[in-house]
Amino acid sequence: MELINNLVEYFTSLLQSGGLIYGVLLILLESIIPALPLGVFVALNINAYGLILGIIVSWLSTCLGCYISFLLFSLFSNKFLNKIEKKKKFKKVINKMKTISFPNLVVLLALPFTPAFLINISAGLVGISKRKYIISLLTGKIFMIAFWGLVGKSLIESITDISSLIFATTLIVVAYFLSKLISKKMKVE
Repeated sequence: MELINNLVEYFTSLLQSGGLIYGVLLILLESIIPALPLGVFVALNINAYGLILGIIVSWLSTCLGCYISFLLFSLFSNKFLNKIEKKKKFKKVINKMKTISFPNLVVLLALPFTPAFLINISAGLVGISKRKYIISLLTGKIFMIAFWGLVGKSLIESITDISSLIFATTLIVVAYFLSKLISKKMKVE
């Protein structure tokens, strides 16, 4: 336990020494290398910059990283989509992504355990509009970051703790209804 505390202190002081840019780069790195633990990085940002600023830095950084990934795959969508659509397993996923509603995309992005890189790639490949994607990304990711930031527990504790499950479920439900409201107000679909 002492080792973990020492590591947290070390990384917190490292993040603080670089200003906000280190916190942003840490989350952007996770967007490029999806195997890295976003929850740990969000917790480090919150530890280094405080709850509100840590959540804001993490939220904007993960949105930026996801959007960059989305744009890259949008650029090459014609080249890859033709090859992928021929494979039966991918055809179903591609068709679902092409017709995904704004509220469902928001909820998908808000889920803490959804692999964001797959959503970014598939949304870019199928040609979801940039406007729809960025609005759903900004809306959904704030709930996912809030989950990681406010829960602040290990994955096992979060899954077995009923209050964490209720909190996570509440965030997803709020994200869904908020996305319905945004969809109507901003005419996104």
